[in-house]
Amino acid sequence: MSAPGYPGVPHQPPYPMMNPGGHSVAPYPSGPGGYGDPSQAPPPGFNMAYNQGPPPVMFQPSQVGHGPAPGQEYGGHPAGITPAPAAAPAVAVGVPPGLEYLTQIDQILIHQKVELLEAFIGFETNNQYEIKNSLGQKIYKAKEKNDCCTRNCCGSLRSFDMKIKDNSDREVIRLIRPLRCVSCWCPCCLQEMEVQAPPGTTVGYIKQDWHPFVPKFSIQGANKETVMKLEGPCFACNCCGDVNFELKSKDGETPIGRISKQWSGLLKEVFTDTDNFGIQFPLDMDVKMKAVLMGACFLIDFMFFEKVGEANQRSTVFS
Repeated sequence: MSAPGYPGVPHQPPYPMMNPGGHSVAPYPSGPGGYGDPSQAPPPGFNMAYNQGPPPVMFQPSQVGHGPAPGQEYGGHPAGITPAPAAAPAVAVGVPPGLEYLTQIDQILIHQKVELLEAFIGFETNNQYEIKNSLGQKIYKAKEKNDCCTRNCCGSLRSFDMKIKDNSDREVIRLIRPLRCVSCWCPCCLQEMEVQAPPGTTVGYIKQDWHPFVPKFSIQGANKETVMKLEGPCFACNCCGDVNFELKSKDGETPIGRISKQWSGLLKEVFTDTDNFGIQFPLDMDVKMKAVLMGACFLIDFMFFEKVGEANQRSTVFS
């Protein structure tokens, strides 16, 4: 006798079955939750007119293994950290270890963590960030490293090393920011940052370009050749709205992406310096340049949106 449910068995309803209302339904109803449930949607990010490309992958980076982890299905709940299939060898050629996941996405969300000590008494602490994909899943974490005196005496101009680690606590990117001036009146000592991936191997630089009114940056490769341009608004302050820094081609004409400082809400903006950023870039961009753009996002945060004590945020290239 044939197994139940297969064609040819008498009195067995065909797939799909009909419910009492006359609508066809699948024999296995889908459970609540998952990415289709609006309650499980990630926090609102930035929405721009650029081509979004294919949807991001569902899994997070892992060092070893092929395919999803045992017991984990595709489209699972995003609350936990789930390993991703290892990148194919053809894709991983030339990709720094730990950055394979960046080859599959075209958006990154960066959320600064709230520091209670800093919020209540104004004592500056090391900044910490969570780096997520467009679904709100954590893919990396970043933490500033320097000393107490530098943080509280030099303020947002302070030098630092920042370590970016993956979900297995392996350092994959290091950002090095020397002490530099922020004013356009000192063009020989403007802001810059070095990006290493993995630590010890330089993959690019972010260098501030002199301009009397507008914040401009050059995104450079390992040999300090300019690859892209980044340009912000004259007044980089977000009064109930986002602040966009446009990513453009080398000649500064063609828009190819964006770094967006997102409005976090009135209470967070007034009483803390915890910021939310979004980065959008072409899916096929060199993964090393994607890492450099992450460094550019952190540099922008410190230059224009970092607050120390009672000081206001930096909003122009004159400050």
